Amino acid sequence: MAAPVFASYTPMAPTQVREAFHLDGWVFEEKVDGWRMLAYKDGGRVRLVSRNGRDHTQRFAGIAAAIAKLSARSLVLDGEVAIYDEKLRSRFDWLREPDADAVATPPVLMAFDLLQQDGRECTGRPLRERRARLENIVAGSESVFPVRRLARNGFEAWSEVVARDYEGLVAKDEASLYEAGPTRRWLKVKQKGWTLEEDRWQQRTNSRA
Repeated sequence: MAAPVFASYTPMAPTQVREAFHLDGWVFEEKVDGWRMLAYKDGGRVRLVSRNGRDHTQRFAGIAAAIAKLSARSLVLDGEVAIYDEKLRSRFDWLREPDADAVATPPVLMAFDLLQQDGRECTGRPLRERRARLENIVAGSESVFPVRRLARNGFEAWSEVVARDYEGLVAKDEASLYEAGPTRRWLKVKQKGWTLEEDRWQQRTNSRA
């Protein structure tokens, strides 16, 4: 039986750890400073839903239109809606209060997982397989991209985070299945100076007076 496209999913949540590390069989991704979003597509119908269950389809109509054009008949993507500055750093604050004078991208979806494709549930497949399918599906899109992978070595990946001034990284076991809620198969590391609250991802030094 085909999985219902608009069934509700609970996002998989990485556990925060204090320091960078390396483990064989794990991959390391940029931690995007944006809004966590599930994208649902069924034919030409698209919904963008936050982890709190709020519908943001109209707010990010450009992303919704790009998802509607993807080749898969139906799908569910997990990712982050983000805006990037001229140094290709994601900027959480610009999603709430865009800076008209800044050089920035429009809102884009940085997708990092595929939960369902053409009626087939993908959550029970390993991450490495889900990622490969995801990359094929979003190839060529101007508003939907696979989240950026960092160096294969965890310590080298962390050096990239520091050099590029990213919020942090997310480390993932390539064999991990997609499971609802908190997990230790995904781990996140943040740079010092970033707030711990997931809904306040702004550097303290740049906070408004």
